Amino acid sequence: MTAQELRKKFLDFFKSKGHTIIPSASLIPKETDPSVLFTTAGMHPLIPYLLGDDHPGGDKVVNIQKCVRTVDIDEVGDNRHLTFFEMMGNWSFGDYFKKEAIEWSFEFLTGKKWLGLNPKRIYPTVFKGDGDIPRDKETIKIWEDVFNKAGIKTDVAQEDTVVKSNTHIIPLGTEDNFWIASSTGPCGPDTEMFYDTRPGEGGLNDTFENLVNSGRLIEIWNNVFIEFNKTADGEYKKLSQQNVDTGMGLERTLAVINEKETVFETELLQPIFKKIEELSGTKYQEQTTSYQIIGDHIKAATFIIADGIAPSNTDQGYVLRRLIRRAVRYGKTLGIENNFTKQIAEVVIEMYKIHYPELEEVKNVISDELEAEENRFREVIADGLKKMKKLTDTKDSISSEVYSKIMQVQDKKEIFRKIYKEKDSAGEINKFGITTPEVLKATVTGHEAFDLYQTYGFPIEMIVELAQEQKLFVDIEDFDKESKKHQDLSRTASVGKFKGGLADAGEETAELHTATHLLLAALREVLNEEIYQKGSNITAERLRFDFNYPEKLTDEQKKQVENLVNEKIKENIPVEMEEMSKDEALKITKVSFDSSKYGDVVKVYKIGNFSTEACGGPHAKSTGELGHFKIKKEESSSAGVRRIKAILG
Repeated sequence: MTAQELRKKFLDFFKSKGHTIIPSASLIPKETDPSVLFTTAGMHPLIPYLLGDDHPGGDKVVNIQKCVRTVDIDEVGDNRHLTFFEMMGNWSFGDYFKKEAIEWSFEFLTGKKWLGLNPKRIYPTVFKGDGDIPRDKETIKIWEDVFNKAGIKTDVAQEDTVVKSNTHIIPLGTEDNFWIASSTGPCGPDTEMFYDTRPGEGGLNDTFENLVNSGRLIEIWNNVFIEFNKTADGEYKKLSQQNVDTGMGLERTLAVINEKETVFETELLQPIFKKIEELSGTKYQEQTTSYQIIGDHIKAATFIIADGIAPSNTDQGYVLRRLIRRAVRYGKTLGIENNFTKQIAEVVIEMYKIHYPELEEVKNVISDELEAEENRFREVIADGLKKMKKLTDTKDSISSEVYSKIMQVQDKKEIFRKIYKEKDSAGEINKFGITTPEVLKATVTGHEAFDLYQTYGFPIEMIVELAQEQKLFVDIEDFDKESKKHQDLSRTASVGKFKGGLADAGEETAELHTATHLLLAALREVLNEEIYQKGSNITAERLRFDFNYPEKLTDEQKKQVENLVNEKIKENIPVEMEEMSKDEALKITKVSFDSSKYGDVVKVYKIGNFSTEACGGPHAKSTGELGHFKIKKEESSSAGVRRIKAILG
């Protein structure tokens, strides 16, 4: 079965059950959800409807959502973890609940018209209860009935979670079978469906954890029964409506259907690996980990850029930078010395453009951003790796056996705090057969790590990874302190407490902030009144401004915008600022703003009758200070969003 056939079957099945098909949301969550950097599950864009809002598609919907999970970056290379993946999901907003959700899941998995999987190889987990939240007896009973109707005798696993011949239902705790998207919000118990990928090895007779870790059982579907809303103070309040939120990983399911041992053997990654073989002159089977990291990371980077993010040192931009740079480093291990990431992205776009047409629409932006970031990193990577080697050569590595034992400890932070901060010569570390001085000699300090980060652009995760290859530790806590100290210095400099070049850069930034206000007002006048800011990035040299518009600007339109901005500059209009309440600001600003981003008091900048906007940035005293405004580039940023890069001369 191909990926496209699987997508179609899933959507067709739930359409036949009365669900409305809806499109995938952006990978970048709405600004109203600051708790997550990326859309990590299909439920994120649907939270308002799980809380009771009416969905335009009705109370039953289905879609295939593109997702990015940053916690899985370091797991890439095993048989199932990916950074970017597609999640097939069906939802009920107060319509059906546990019984229908489970029965339909079983029907889709085992029905000959659908996936046709062997029902005897399905092993669901359920919530065993924890504290104030009781055992999910209802779900256990539904699964017993489902298996009974299929003629399968089933037992429920005991506390030891040992799965034997007739054991099909495994109760687990909060960590495994109670789901919440972030720290607060809609949540509830779930049931996850696992599939036996190697029945040829005989009957199951091991703990559930061992069977999963060995890859014998692999999760393919998760049905979440959203009954509660977790409040900020930790209370679980019963929702007025009971909801269903399911997630079925496309890549994992495709691997299972086609009896592939790993997700990396499917059509969704093999074409990328063929391109890497072509670029490197090596073979996938020879260096699978490097191939898998490169393929996964550049695919994720391609989709992230398509949704409007550029590499940077903060938030989503930092994750994107980390993905690209980690891929480049592993490309180097394959002998790829020239830029290659945009060529991988071309393969990704070709594979996915039918289902995600926005990739084709912004392929030039994707190519440009990858090329620029790769150039930046290649300028320093060779020197950085030499510096790292020189640094690690001064350290004393620990034996593989002892190092492995220490790295398996769950609460490593407490052990290392005693070693690094208290210089504890006895304590916890001794039980591993190693002394505190030996650990200190095997540690990259926070200062050393920060120097690599600041000078060579090595993300801290890469430094840790390189250290681990040499059986060395990194003092992360000390690195965080060094990083915070640097941020404080940067913040002080930005408010003018340091003189010289930094002060000059601040003046240029203020002028570009003011130019951005003029640009938005000009776009609204030349194009239409429905133009809004979708993103902005200002450096000392240029401004970058994203706005909603469905098509490329003509040369005439760009000229009109330029002329209008320069006309207002020549008029030398005073830039007036007034502080007022958010409510007052919303009444008088010409362009609406996201009030959740501001405090109770808002700064409103007025440029004559041409522009009135709320803004927290620095500004010029009058437009005459700006010089000459010039648009350097106009391009697509993401689907339905255009980007202008401009300078002041």
